[in-house]
Amino acid sequence: MRPTLTWTPAGDLPPGTTDLGPVVDVLAAGRVLVLSGAGLSTESGIPDYRGEGGSLSRHTPMTYQDFVSGAGARRRYWARSHLGWRTFGRARPNAGHRAVAAFGRRGLLAGVITQNVDGLHQAAGSEGVVELHGGLDRVVCLSCNASTPRRELARRLEEANPGFAPVAAAVNPDGDADLTDQQVADFRVVPCARCGGVLKPDVVFFGEAVPPSRVAHCRALVDGADAVLVLGSSLTVMSGLRFVRHAAGAGKPVLIVNRDATRGDPHAVTRVALPLGAALTAVAGRLGVTVDGEGAG
Repeated sequence: MRPTLTWTPAGDLPPGTTDLGPVVDVLAAGRVLVLSGAGLSTESGIPDYRGEGGSLSRHTPMTYQDFVSGAGARRRYWARSHLGWRTFGRARPNAGHRAVAAFGRRGLLAGVITQNVDGLHQAAGSEGVVELHGGLDRVVCLSCNASTPRRELARRLEEANPGFAPVAAAVNPDGDADLTDQQVADFRVVPCARCGGVLKPDVVFFGEAVPPSRVAHCRALVDGADAVLVLGSSLTVMSGLRFVRHAAGAGKPVLIVNRDATRGDPHAVTRVALPLGAALTAVAGRLGVTVDGEGAG
């Protein structure tokens, strides 16, 4: 279960560095497992949860318990998420995503685990990405378990809600746009086209457990890697932190690139406090790895 967000950085954590040398060295040796978080996607226009101006300061993510509690909660969610999906659909991989894909093509990675639900790693060309918290591009039925593309649901929602175009205060990393109750009051939710059941995005909501088989797969990836490189995650929730602890407990080096302090800092050999796109592009240059341009992959 994803815990409540109560952690704050301790005052005695070591400060971040700007030295990319350890990241270059560990990638040069190969078999590095990447664990990415929302901070990697901010340069694509998708906000972070906890950084400066992060969405958690003004936005409470949908919980599984709220979602299944009643039709009103689901109407509010789907209205907000339908609007947010338009923003997600326009997002494109940034230099950080493209660098990770380039490292993979060079054979430097043991895998990629992402806590993000935006699909940008795959859009950049990374293969075999494990979406720890699922993906917004899929929808599942809670009754018959049918899985359908999000674009199909988006089309059905557009037909059911012609002219729905409220102005959102913001769009959050989970694809949920900030709308008032008045703005969503008349929104029509559509059921599963197969059985008439309740549709849910194929993501792990707060308060919902990551599937055990997915956790086991991620642990196996950690076991098969020589090092773990965390990109853009505060590691506040246990769903990602447990893999950092697992790696450190096995004596594998953990390196973090994140501008702010993280809950994983005590387990890391270094934390580089630099913008991710520029940092990973610089690392690629020092390794002689070519990073494809915008739109590649």
